[in-house]
Amino acid sequence: MSHLFTPLELGPLKLDNRIVIAPMCQYSADDGNATSWHTIHLGTLAQSGAGLLILEASAVLPEGRISPRDLGLWNDDNEAALKTVLDQVRAWSPMPIGIQLAHAGRKASTHRPWEGGAQIRPDQDSGWQTRAPSELPFADHEQAPEPLSEDEIGELIEAFVAAAKRARRLGLDLIEIHGAHGYLLHEFLSPLSNRRADRYGGSLENRMRLLLEVFEAVREAVPEMAVGVRVSATDWAADGWDLEQTVALAKALKARGCHFIHVSSGGLTPAQKIPVGPGYQTALAARIKAESGLTTIAVGLITEPEQAETLLASGQADAVGLARGILYNPRWPWHAAARLGATIHASPQYLRSEPYSARGLFKQ
Repeated sequence: MSHLFTPLELGPLKLDNRIVIAPMCQYSADDGNATSWHTIHLGTLAQSGAGLLILEASAVLPEGRISPRDLGLWNDDNEAALKTVLDQVRAWSPMPIGIQLAHAGRKASTHRPWEGGAQIRPDQDSGWQTRAPSELPFADHEQAPEPLSEDEIGELIEAFVAAAKRARRLGLDLIEIHGAHGYLLHEFLSPLSNRRADRYGGSLENRMRLLLEVFEAVREAVPEMAVGVRVSATDWAADGWDLEQTVALAKALKARGCHFIHVSSGGLTPAQKIPVGPGYQTALAARIKAESGLTTIAVGLITEPEQAETLLASGQADAVGLARGILYNPRWPWHAAARLGATIHASPQYLRSEPYSARGLFKQ
């Protein structure tokens, strides 16, 4: 039997297979509200046969958006708009759906990628003042963020909790806390972006404090849900956050009841030097899984079914995350099942598309 198509448990959540659709920002919301684009986008992915679909980074506060068009979950309007989309998607797909809760920190207030992605300054239309651990901009030419006070950190934790409760009301199956890609929680972790002298800066214990406090608060607020964390395992830059520190964080999360860790890398500094290639992050996931015992999702140029199968069969990870690859090929799980001799869910409207050479591929 194919390892990729065996069931997996993420705490209370049971998945039919080990293909996870990773969060991918769409920059197509209105004031944080999901739109008809999300219905089209998520509806397509929900017909893929993957084991789990995780919604894009959703800001817990308006100033936590990467761009003015980011998805959010900070108010009733955001919740109602997302409910409309989810109701339509769920009417036609049984796929479990999670959400990634996020705050962009110093990388907030930017134009969308296809508009250049540059910072929008507070004095420019639709821009705002960014917030971060310390007064250090992401790039030298950008306006510096304002450091968060300890009182504001408390309010931030409350915002994550409030968004998690909204996610529960929406019937979402899983919450992924975004601690990666140079956004706020990652900024607190890395000594390259965190120069604080209080209990949230300095030592590894102090730099991990905020992410752990957010995790604990969310886990306590929604104890019946699967809750995990996305991490950048290394900054790929000298004197930054690295794999050794990530292993320590993973062990601390495991001790607090974390259900999974989703392993990415980079995003904190323009000085990063990433050795990009097929499966370039899988060794990071393997080390974290081996030393922490946490259920681990690997991601990063995992493009071929046989590549994914080998990764799981060798014990380097428990699941694979697909992002750009599944945007390019939304039926990747179907093709993987056919190549690996497995079966996969398909909606009845699509059963007639089963290839003659792969009879028995589809199940309802």
